[in-house]
Amino acid sequence: MHEKKLYLASPYGFSEHWRTNLIPDFINTLEKMGAIVYEPFIRNIDTNYSLSGWANKVACSNFNDLKSSDGIFAIVNGTPPDEGVMVELGIAIALGKPTFLFRDDFRKCSDSDEYPLNLMIFTGVPYDSWEDYYYRSLLEINNPNKAIYRWLKNEI
Repeated sequence: MHEKKLYLASPYGFSEHWRTNLIPDFINTLEKMGAIVYEPFIRNIDTNYSLSGWANKVACSNFNDLKSSDGIFAIVNGTPPDEGVMVELGIAIALGKPTFLFRDDFRKCSDSDEYPLNLMIFTGVPYDSWEDYYYRSLLEINNPNKAIYRWLKNEI
């Protein structure tokens, strides 16, 4: 059984405080569950932002990491959620990657009474069990009844 590579899409790397205090909680939780976590801010740490072309280099790196990952764990807080995370999520859904969503933001961000976010985001999860792929707290991530736990254990 090989360890699964999980792309961690989040807006938390843009803030030094969030990058040092929030991202490690997600990485540690997912790694303890057996995932190899591809976190784009860490993976692009050596980028020289003063050089022309840095943005394309980062975008291509993230795209390649998404292609080579086995799934995506997307932090979709905000109203609306971060546009970069939404693009990464759209790419992963289009590539058929298993999709796991995290939102501990209590604000509703949807035009649907069925889903808490834009309805297109939920095309990446099973219709009849979408809530198994949706996480409302950090502590809920390693719940053995939820999808990411079962996916990492090759049960689904």
